Amino acid sequence: MEDQSDLIEMTAGIVSAYVGNNVVSTADLPALIKQVHAALANVGAPDAEAAPTPKEPAVPVKKSITPDYLICLEDGRKFKSLKRHLRTKYDMTPEDYRAKWGLPKDYPMVAPNYAEARSNLAKQMGLGQGGRKPARKAK
Repeated sequence: MEDQSDLIEMTAGIVSAYVGNNVVSTADLPALIKQVHAALANVGAPDAEAAPTPKEPAVPVKKSITPDYLICLEDGRKFKSLKRHLRTKYDMTPEDYRAKWGLPKDYPMVAPNYAEARSNLAKQMGLGQGGRKPARKAK
């Protein structure tokens, strides 16, 4: 009951301030009071329109992978590697990104040509060669 009286007091205050500064006909006054009261009553209620709607990707998924770059489905920007962009701008992991857009688990986070260039560089440096040596026998 107290909330209702507070609501009526706020409605009266807002309407009286509006009418004091604007020309309102007496025929429009009841509608104005109803509108203000309804708006105040719905202040804490969630909007039906505020429900999250599925967002459309910035580009079609098929066109998001090119040999030299990946196009972010969130904002349409081009990157050689998406992981850092997703973490810093959207606070998303690659798994979150794939789940949000319904992408397969093997959807790349690095452009194919960039991955190949990095792989070739690592091979030239001798990384990934040999692995661990067998342990020596103790004497």
